[in-house]
Amino acid sequence: MRFIKSALAFGITFLNGTVTTAFSMTMSASKSTLYDLPVSNNGARCRIIKYKKNIPDEEVEIKSPMELGGLKTPEYLALNPQGKMPLLAIKDGISIPESDTICRYLLSTYGNGPDFMIDDPRSNLVARIHDMYITTIQGCLYKAAPPFGIYATRSDALQELQKQLKVIDDLIPDEKDGPYLFGNEVSLGDASLFPTMVFIDSMLPKFGITDGVPSKLGSWFSTVREQDADFAKVYDEVQGGIQAWENNGRWDEIWLAGLRDTAPETIFDKLIGGDIPASVVYEDDKVFAFKDINPAAPAHILVIPKDRMNLSGLRKSSPEHVEILGKLLVAAGEISKNKELGFGDGGARIVINDGEDAGQEVPHLHVHVLGGRSMVWPPG
Repeated sequence: MRFIKSALAFGITFLNGTVTTAFSMTMSASKSTLYDLPVSNNGARCRIIKYKKNIPDEEVEIKSPMELGGLKTPEYLALNPQGKMPLLAIKDGISIPESDTICRYLLSTYGNGPDFMIDDPRSNLVARIHDMYITTIQGCLYKAAPPFGIYATRSDALQELQKQLKVIDDLIPDEKDGPYLFGNEVSLGDASLFPTMVFIDSMLPKFGITDGVPSKLGSWFSTVREQDADFAKVYDEVQGGIQAWENNGRWDEIWLAGLRDTAPETIFDKLIGGDIPASVVYEDDKVFAFKDINPAAPAHILVIPKDRMNLSGLRKSSPEHVEILGKLLVAAGEISKNKELGFGDGGARIVINDGEDAGQEVPHLHVHVLGGRSMVWPPG
Protein backbone atom coordinates (compact mmCIF):
# COMPACT_ATOMS: atom_id res chain seq x y z
CA MET A 1 0.00 0.00 0.00
CA ARG A 2 2.85 2.34 0.84
CA PHE A 3 4.35 1.69 -2.64
CA ILE A 4 1.03 2.47 -4.34
CA LYS A 5 0.74 5.81 -2.52
CA SER A 6 4.32 6.67 -3.48
CA ALA A 7 3.60 5.64 -7.03
CA LEU A 8 0.56 7.89 -7.22
CA ALA A 9 2.62 10.78 -5.89
CA PHE A 10 4.88 10.45 -8.95
CA GLY A 11 1.98 9.91 -11.38
CA ILE A 12 2.69 6.20 -11.95
CA THR A 13 0.17 4.14 -13.89
CA PHE A 14 0.04 0.40 -14.49
CA LEU A 15 -0.42 -0.75 -18.08
CA ASN A 16 -0.35 -4.44 -19.05
CA GLY A 17 1.74 -5.27 -16.03
CA THR A 18 4.36 -2.58 -16.69
CA VAL A 19 5.08 0.55 -14.71
CA THR A 20 5.24 3.98 -16.34
CA THR A 21 5.66 7.35 -14.70
CA ALA A 22 5.83 11.08 -15.35
CA PHE A 23 9.53 10.55 -14.65
CA SER A 24 10.95 7.50 -16.44
CA MET A 25 11.90 4.69 -14.06
CA THR A 26 15.41 3.32 -14.41
CA MET A 27 17.37 0.58 -12.77
CA SER A 28 18.63 1.48 -9.32
CA ALA A 29 22.23 2.67 -9.30
CA SER A 30 24.84 3.48 -6.66
CA LYS A 31 25.14 7.08 -7.83
CA SER A 32 23.30 9.60 -9.98
CA THR A 33 24.32 10.26 -13.57
CA LEU A 34 24.00 13.57 -15.41
CA TYR A 35 23.83 12.82 -19.13
CA ASP A 36 25.20 15.89 -20.82
CA LEU A 37 27.79 17.24 -23.27
CA PRO A 38 30.22 20.14 -22.70
CA VAL A 39 28.65 22.25 -25.46
CA SER A 40 25.14 21.97 -23.96
CA ASN A 41 24.28 25.39 -22.56
CA ASN A 42 21.18 24.17 -20.73
CA GLY A 43 23.11 21.28 -19.24
CA ALA A 44 25.88 23.68 -18.23
CA ARG A 45 23.65 25.37 -15.67
CA CYS A 46 23.41 22.00 -13.89
CA ARG A 47 27.18 21.68 -14.04
CA ILE A 48 27.60 25.13 -12.48
CA ILE A 49 25.51 23.99 -9.52
CA LYS A 50 27.43 20.71 -9.25
CA TYR A 51 30.76 22.56 -9.27
CA LYS A 52 29.79 25.34 -6.88
CA LYS A 53 28.20 22.94 -4.39
CA ASN A 54 31.20 20.61 -4.67
CA ILE A 55 29.02 17.60 -5.43
CA PRO A 56 31.52 14.76 -5.90
CA ASP A 57 31.52 12.40 -8.85
CA GLU A 58 30.78 9.62 -6.38
CA GLU A 59 27.38 11.27 -5.93
CA VAL A 60 26.70 12.72 -9.39
CA GLU A 61 28.86 11.72 -12.34
CA ILE A 62 28.68 13.32 -15.77
CA LYS A 63 28.43 11.07 -18.81
CA SER A 64 27.86 11.63 -22.51
CA PRO A 65 24.52 10.41 -23.92
CA MET A 66 26.66 8.53 -26.43
CA GLU A 67 27.39 6.03 -23.69
CA LEU A 68 23.77 4.96 -24.24
CA GLY A 69 24.17 5.21 -28.01
CA GLY A 70 22.89 8.78 -28.42
CA LEU A 71 19.77 10.85 -27.80
CA LYS A 72 17.48 8.91 -30.15
CA THR A 73 18.29 5.37 -29.09
CA PRO A 74 15.68 3.25 -27.29
CA GLU A 75 17.96 3.14 -24.26
CA TYR A 76 18.06 6.92 -23.93
CA LEU A 77 14.42 7.48 -24.91
CA ALA A 78 13.40 5.07 -22.16
CA LEU A 79 14.90 7.60 -19.74
CA ASN A 80 13.77 10.76 -21.54
CA PRO A 81 11.08 10.35 -24.22
CA GLN A 82 11.85 13.91 -25.44
CA GLY A 83 15.30 12.74 -26.60
CA LYS A 84 17.04 15.85 -25.28
CA MET A 85 19.79 16.85 -22.87
CA PRO A 86 20.43 17.17 -20.01
CA LEU A 87 19.03 14.18 -18.13
CA LEU A 88 19.65 13.23 -14.51
CA ALA A 89 19.28 9.55 -13.69
CA ILE A 90 18.96 9.55 -9.90
CA LYS A 91 20.51 6.74 -7.91
CA ASP A 92 17.17 5.70 -6.39
CA GLY A 93 15.79 4.83 -9.81
CA ILE A 94 14.06 7.95 -11.15
CA SER A 95 15.21 9.89 -14.21
CA ILE A 96 14.60 13.62 -14.42
CA PRO A 97 14.82 15.56 -17.71
CA GLU A 98 14.79 19.36 -18.13
CA SER A 99 17.63 21.49 -16.81
CA ASP A 100 15.61 23.73 -14.50
CA THR A 101 14.03 20.70 -12.82
CA ILE A 102 17.45 19.06 -12.45
CA CYS A 103 18.88 22.24 -10.93
CA ARG A 104 16.10 22.48 -8.37
CA TYR A 105 16.55 18.83 -7.46
CA LEU A 106 20.27 19.33 -6.91
CA LEU A 107 19.63 22.45 -4.84
CA SER A 108 17.09 20.69 -2.62
CA THR A 109 19.19 17.54 -2.23
CA TYR A 110 22.67 18.91 -1.57
CA GLY A 111 22.94 21.46 1.23
CA ASN A 112 26.60 22.40 1.01
CA GLY A 113 27.69 25.49 -0.88
CA PRO A 114 25.48 28.39 -2.06
CA ASP A 115 21.73 27.81 -2.25
CA PHE A 116 21.32 29.96 -5.44
CA MET A 117 17.96 31.19 -4.07
CA ILE A 118 18.75 34.81 -3.28
CA ASP A 119 16.26 37.23 -1.77
CA ASP A 120 15.59 39.02 -5.03
CA PRO A 121 12.71 37.96 -7.29
CA ARG A 122 14.54 39.28 -10.33
CA SER A 123 16.82 36.24 -10.25
CA ASN A 124 13.95 33.83 -10.87
CA LEU A 125 12.56 36.26 -13.45
CA VAL A 126 15.85 36.19 -15.38
CA ALA A 127 15.79 32.38 -15.34
CA ARG A 128 12.19 32.38 -16.53
CA ILE A 129 12.79 34.88 -19.35
CA HIS A 130 15.83 32.84 -20.38
CA ASP A 131 13.86 29.59 -20.54
CA MET A 132 10.70 30.95 -22.14
CA TYR A 133 12.00 33.50 -24.61
CA ILE A 134 15.69 32.80 -25.30
CA THR A 135 16.34 29.05 -25.26
CA THR A 136 13.21 28.49 -27.34
CA ILE A 137 14.74 30.46 -30.22
CA GLN A 138 18.48 30.07 -29.60
CA GLY A 139 18.71 27.61 -32.52
CA CYS A 140 18.80 30.63 -34.83
CA LEU A 141 22.45 30.94 -33.78
CA TYR A 142 23.58 27.51 -34.91
CA LYS A 143 20.86 25.37 -36.52
CA ALA A 144 20.83 24.83 -40.27
CA ALA A 145 17.23 25.86 -40.91
CA PRO A 146 14.09 27.29 -39.29
CA PRO A 147 11.72 27.23 -37.55
CA PHE A 148 13.24 28.71 -34.41
CA GLY A 149 10.49 28.49 -31.84
CA ILE A 150 7.61 30.57 -33.18
CA TYR A 151 9.81 32.30 -35.76
CA ALA A 152 9.99 31.06 -39.33
CA THR A 153 12.97 33.20 -40.33
CA ARG A 154 16.43 33.52 -38.84
CA SER A 155 16.42 37.31 -39.07
CA ASP A 156 13.20 37.58 -37.03
CA ALA A 157 14.52 35.19 -34.39
CA LEU A 158 17.83 37.06 -34.13
CA GLN A 159 15.93 40.32 -33.69
CA GLU A 160 13.77 38.80 -30.94
CA LEU A 161 16.85 37.37 -29.22
CA GLN A 162 18.39 40.84 -28.99
CA LYS A 163 15.13 42.22 -27.64
CA GLN A 164 15.10 39.67 -24.82
CA LEU A 165 18.71 40.45 -23.94
CA LYS A 166 17.65 44.09 -23.53
CA VAL A 167 14.75 43.03 -21.27
CA ILE A 168 17.19 41.18 -19.02
CA ASP A 169 19.71 44.02 -19.15
CA ASP A 170 17.03 46.38 -17.81
CA LEU A 171 16.62 44.12 -14.75
CA ILE A 172 20.30 44.36 -13.76
CA PRO A 173 21.03 47.11 -11.21
CA ASP A 174 23.14 50.00 -12.43
CA GLU A 175 25.31 49.60 -9.33
CA LYS A 176 25.87 46.43 -7.32
CA ASP A 177 28.36 45.14 -4.78
CA GLY A 178 29.47 41.90 -6.41
CA PRO A 179 30.20 40.09 -9.68
CA TYR A 180 26.83 38.36 -9.99
CA LEU A 181 23.65 39.66 -11.59
CA PHE A 182 22.26 41.06 -8.35
CA GLY A 183 25.27 41.49 -6.09
CA ASN A 184 27.66 39.25 -4.22
CA GLU A 185 25.46 36.14 -4.08
CA VAL A 186 25.29 33.72 -6.97
CA SER A 187 21.74 32.99 -8.11
CA LEU A 188 19.78 30.63 -10.30
CA GLY A 189 19.54 33.51 -12.75
CA ASP A 190 23.33 33.58 -13.06
CA ALA A 191 23.56 29.81 -13.54
CA SER A 192 20.76 29.76 -16.12
CA LEU A 193 21.90 32.69 -18.23
CA PHE A 194 25.69 32.41 -18.21
CA PRO A 195 26.16 29.31 -20.42
CA THR A 196 23.74 30.67 -23.01
CA MET A 197 25.67 33.92 -23.00
CA VAL A 198 28.73 31.91 -24.08
CA PHE A 199 26.70 30.95 -27.17
CA ILE A 200 25.49 34.48 -27.75
CA ASP A 201 28.86 36.15 -27.22
CA SER A 202 30.54 33.74 -29.64
CA MET A 203 27.84 33.37 -32.27
CA LEU A 204 26.08 36.71 -32.71
CA PRO A 205 29.11 38.27 -34.47
CA LYS A 206 28.97 35.48 -37.06
CA PHE A 207 25.75 37.12 -38.27
CA GLY A 208 27.31 40.57 -38.45
CA ILE A 209 25.83 41.60 -35.10
CA THR A 210 28.66 43.09 -33.07
CA ASP A 211 26.63 45.25 -30.69
CA GLY A 212 23.87 42.80 -29.75
CA VAL A 213 24.79 42.38 -26.07
CA PRO A 214 23.72 45.36 -23.92
CA SER A 215 26.35 46.98 -21.70
CA LYS A 216 25.33 45.79 -18.21
CA LEU A 217 24.81 42.25 -19.44
CA GLY A 218 28.16 42.26 -21.22
CA SER A 219 29.92 43.62 -18.14
CA TRP A 220 28.38 40.93 -15.90
CA PHE A 221 29.35 38.20 -18.37
CA SER A 222 32.98 39.31 -18.43
CA THR A 223 33.25 39.96 -14.68
CA VAL A 224 31.73 36.72 -13.44
CA ARG A 225 33.96 34.75 -15.82
CA GLU A 226 37.03 36.54 -14.48
CA GLN A 227 36.15 36.33 -10.78
CA ASP A 228 34.45 32.95 -10.42
CA ALA A 229 36.52 29.86 -11.25
CA ASP A 230 33.47 27.61 -11.65
CA PHE A 231 31.90 29.93 -14.20
CA ALA A 232 35.26 30.14 -15.97
CA LYS A 233 35.40 26.35 -16.08
CA VAL A 234 31.95 26.16 -17.66
CA TYR A 235 32.92 28.89 -20.12
CA ASP A 236 35.89 26.79 -21.27
CA GLU A 237 33.71 23.67 -21.55
CA VAL A 238 31.05 25.33 -23.69
CA GLN A 239 33.54 27.32 -25.73
CA GLY A 240 35.48 24.14 -26.46
CA GLY A 241 32.33 22.58 -27.93
CA ILE A 242 31.64 25.69 -29.99
CA GLN A 243 35.19 25.60 -31.33
CA ALA A 244 34.69 22.00 -32.41
CA TRP A 245 31.57 23.13 -34.32
CA GLU A 246 33.63 25.92 -35.86
CA ASN A 247 36.36 23.50 -36.94
CA ASN A 248 33.72 21.34 -38.62
CA GLY A 249 32.46 24.32 -40.65
CA ARG A 250 29.06 24.47 -38.96
CA TRP A 251 28.36 28.06 -40.01
CA ASP A 252 29.68 27.82 -43.58
CA GLU A 253 26.25 27.01 -45.03
CA ILE A 254 24.06 28.88 -42.53
CA TRP A 255 22.08 31.83 -43.86
CA LEU A 256 23.30 35.25 -42.65
CA ALA A 257 26.53 33.67 -41.32
CA GLY A 258 28.47 31.80 -44.02
CA LEU A 259 25.76 32.53 -46.60
CA ARG A 260 24.64 36.07 -47.38
CA ASP A 261 23.04 37.88 -50.29
CA THR A 262 25.96 39.63 -51.98
CA ALA A 263 24.39 40.11 -55.41
CA PRO A 264 23.95 43.71 -56.62
CA GLU A 265 20.73 45.55 -55.92
CA THR A 266 18.10 45.54 -58.65
CA ILE A 267 15.42 47.92 -59.83
CA PHE A 268 13.07 46.18 -57.39
CA ASP A 269 15.13 47.42 -54.44
CA LYS A 270 14.68 50.97 -55.71
CA LEU A 271 10.94 50.42 -56.06
CA ILE A 272 10.72 49.08 -52.50
CA GLY A 273 12.80 51.97 -51.19
CA GLY A 274 10.65 54.54 -52.96
CA ASP A 275 13.50 55.78 -55.17
CA ILE A 276 11.44 54.87 -58.22
CA PRO A 277 7.65 55.36 -58.23
CA ALA A 278 5.45 52.27 -58.38
CA SER A 279 1.71 51.60 -58.56
CA VAL A 280 1.58 49.69 -55.28
CA VAL A 281 -1.47 47.45 -54.78
CA TYR A 282 -0.37 45.62 -51.61
CA GLU A 283 2.36 45.95 -49.01
CA ASP A 284 3.19 44.49 -45.59
CA ASP A 285 6.40 43.89 -43.64
CA LYS A 286 7.46 41.02 -45.91
CA VAL A 287 5.73 41.45 -49.29
CA PHE A 288 5.52 44.23 -51.89
CA ALA A 289 3.13 44.08 -54.87
CA PHE A 290 2.76 46.55 -57.74
CA LYS A 291 1.46 46.85 -61.30
CA ASP A 292 3.79 45.68 -64.06
CA ILE A 293 4.77 48.62 -66.26
CA ASN A 294 4.71 46.32 -69.32
CA PRO A 295 1.54 44.32 -68.70
CA ALA A 296 1.03 41.02 -70.52
CA ALA A 297 -2.67 40.98 -69.59
CA PRO A 298 -5.35 43.51 -68.64
CA ALA A 299 -4.46 42.77 -65.02
CA HIS A 300 -0.76 42.13 -64.35
CA ILE A 301 0.70 42.43 -60.85
CA LEU A 302 4.19 41.57 -59.62
CA VAL A 303 4.57 40.25 -56.07
CA ILE A 304 8.07 40.31 -54.59
CA PRO A 305 9.76 39.75 -51.22
CA LYS A 306 10.97 42.97 -49.61
CA ASP A 307 14.09 41.16 -48.40
CA ARG A 308 15.45 39.17 -51.32
CA MET A 309 17.24 36.75 -48.93
CA ASN A 310 19.47 35.51 -51.77
CA LEU A 311 16.42 34.59 -53.84
CA SER A 312 17.69 35.91 -57.14
CA GLY A 313 15.69 33.00 -58.54
CA LEU A 314 13.51 30.18 -57.31
CA ARG A 315 16.37 27.72 -57.69
CA LYS A 316 18.11 29.48 -54.80
CA SER A 317 15.29 28.57 -52.42
CA SER A 318 15.97 26.53 -49.28
CA PRO A 319 14.19 25.75 -45.99
CA GLU A 320 15.14 29.30 -44.94
CA HIS A 321 12.60 30.57 -47.48
CA VAL A 322 9.52 28.53 -46.55
CA GLU A 323 7.78 31.47 -44.86
CA ILE A 324 8.38 34.06 -47.59
CA LEU A 325 7.46 31.66 -50.40
CA GLY A 326 4.19 30.94 -48.65
CA LYS A 327 3.51 34.63 -48.08
CA LEU A 328 4.16 35.44 -51.73
CA LEU A 329 1.65 32.84 -52.93
CA VAL A 330 -0.97 33.82 -50.36
CA ALA A 331 -0.64 37.46 -51.44
CA ALA A 332 -0.85 36.43 -55.09
CA GLY A 333 -4.01 34.46 -54.38
CA GLU A 334 -5.64 37.41 -52.63
CA ILE A 335 -4.67 39.82 -55.40
CA SER A 336 -6.11 37.48 -58.06
CA LYS A 337 -9.57 37.92 -56.46
CA ASN A 338 -9.48 41.72 -56.66
CA LYS A 339 -11.92 42.80 -59.37
CA GLU A 340 -10.93 46.45 -58.96
CA LEU A 341 -7.53 45.50 -60.35
CA GLY A 342 -9.16 43.91 -63.41
CA PHE A 343 -9.30 40.26 -62.36
CA GLY A 344 -12.46 38.35 -63.24
CA ASP A 345 -14.34 35.39 -61.79
CA GLY A 346 -12.54 32.96 -64.09
CA GLY A 347 -9.31 33.01 -62.12
CA ALA A 348 -5.78 34.10 -62.90
CA ARG A 349 -2.47 32.73 -64.08
CA ILE A 350 0.23 32.83 -61.40
CA VAL A 351 3.73 32.43 -62.82
CA ILE A 352 7.30 32.37 -61.54
CA ASN A 353 9.90 32.71 -64.27
CA ASP A 354 13.17 31.16 -63.13
CA GLY A 355 16.23 31.96 -65.17
CA GLU A 356 16.96 33.42 -68.58
CA ASP A 357 15.40 30.59 -70.56
CA ALA A 358 12.16 31.10 -68.63
CA GLY A 359 12.10 34.81 -69.40
CA GLN A 360 13.24 36.11 -66.00
CA GLU A 361 14.57 39.64 -66.47
CA VAL A 362 15.20 40.86 -62.89
CA PRO A 363 17.32 38.67 -60.55
CA HIS A 364 14.99 39.15 -57.60
CA LEU A 365 12.32 36.48 -57.17
CA HIS A 366 8.94 37.74 -58.33
CA VAL A 367 5.52 36.24 -58.87
CA HIS A 368 3.44 37.34 -61.86
CA VAL A 369 -0.31 37.47 -61.31
CA LEU A 370 -2.08 37.80 -64.67
CA GLY A 371 -5.79 37.99 -65.36
CA GLY A 372 -8.62 39.78 -67.10
CA ARG A 373 -8.49 37.54 -70.19
CA SER A 374 -8.46 33.88 -71.13
CA MET A 375 -5.05 32.22 -71.11
CA VAL A 376 -3.77 29.52 -73.44
CA TRP A 377 -1.76 26.38 -72.70
CA PRO A 378 1.03 25.63 -73.14
CA PRO A 379 2.39 29.11 -72.54
CA GLY A 380 4.78 30.55 -75.11
